Amino acid sequence: MVTLNTDGSVSVQDDGRGTDTRTGEHGQVVKKPVIATKDLRFFDLPEPERLPDGHPRRGMSVVAALSEWLIHTNRRLNGSWTQRYEHGVPVTDLEPVETDGTTGTSVRFLPDGDLRSRWSLTEGDLARWSEHWPDLTVHLEDQRDGGDWSGP
Repeated sequence: MVTLNTDGSVSVQDDGRGTDTRTGEHGQVVKKPVIATKDLRFFDLPEPERLPDGHPRRGMSVVAALSEWLIHTNRRLNGSWTQRYEHGVPVTDLEPVETDGTTGTSVRFLPDGDLRSRWSLTEGDLARWSEHWPDLTVHLEDQRDGGDWSGP
C-alpha cells in the first residue's frame, strides 16, 4: 500500500514478516542498521545488484537521507517497534509498539523540500514500476485529492 498523505509525506506499507530484530548480549533490542547507514551490500561493489527495472539497488538508507523525516514501524510476531529518523539520522531509540497480531513494515517519510517541488508520484509511475514484479499487487491511495488506484 502506497499512500500520498495530505502533508506531502508518503507511506509505504507491506504485510511481510517485518524487519529482523534481535536481542543483543546485554538484553537490548538490536536491528539491522540499513536505514541509518550506507547499504554496504551494494554501495561498494563494482557493479551494484540490479532491480527488475534495471536500476541499481540502493537500500532504505537513501530514502532516509533524502527525507526531512522518516518513521519506520516494524511489526513481527515476536515484537513490534518504531523509530524516527531526520535526514537519515536516528533521533529516537527503538520504541515498542503494541502488538496487534499483524506483521509487516511501514515507512512514512517526508521527502526533502527540493525533491517535493520537482516531482510528484503518479498512478502511471507506480504502474510502470510495479509491472516488473508480476506477483506484487500495489494499491495507491492519494489522500491529496481523494484519488485511488490498484494494480498488479
